[in-house]
Amino acid sequence: MKKLTLAALCAIMFIGCTTKQQSMENQAVENIMTRVSVRHFTGENISDAQIDTLLRAAMAAPSAVNQQPWAFVVVTDESVIAELGKQLPYSRCENGAACAIVPCGDLSKALEGAAADYWIQDASAATENLLLAAHAMGLGAVWTSVYPIAERVIATQTILELPEHIIPLCVVPVGVPAEQPEVKDKYKTENIHYNRW
Repeated sequence: MKKLTLAALCAIMFIGCTTKQQSMENQAVENIMTRVSVRHFTGENISDAQIDTLLRAAMAAPSAVNQQPWAFVVVTDESVIAELGKQLPYSRCENGAACAIVPCGDLSKALEGAAADYWIQDASAATENLLLAAHAMGLGAVWTSVYPIAERVIATQTILELPEHIIPLCVVPVGVPAEQPEVKDKYKTENIHYNRW
């Protein structure tokens, strides 16, 4: 049996690493491109470990000056889920969701002045991470808006007994999907401009 030269061994290792890296890149892009909004769930529970993974993914999002001005309310109590569904009819919470996760802005951690509203972008980035993680885990989820509609904000704050400085951005029902919505191709060249408009 011939011995491999150091150069040949390095080349094989490089090809293996490159192939693995490409596979990971392909999986990440495919997860983004195939994520869909799931609005109907089987009613099956999901584990605490799965919820923890979703929250860890959410909090891995970027935030302005790494301020992380977010907080998350995890709702697993069926009566609270039912109340959210009643007061927020677009929340889809009563469609068999195992839980609802409510990403919020924590104004006590927000930047000051004109940058204070960056919490909206930061909590939005966290919400998208949560949705992508749910999809990667074989779960379904949907972003249902709360902020900036005053009635929805007040209803959510009241139901969840949120302090005044905690602003709910949205409600994300999560569960085992009972539907497989068609993936939509949202790519439109007319929305792209290079260098200048």
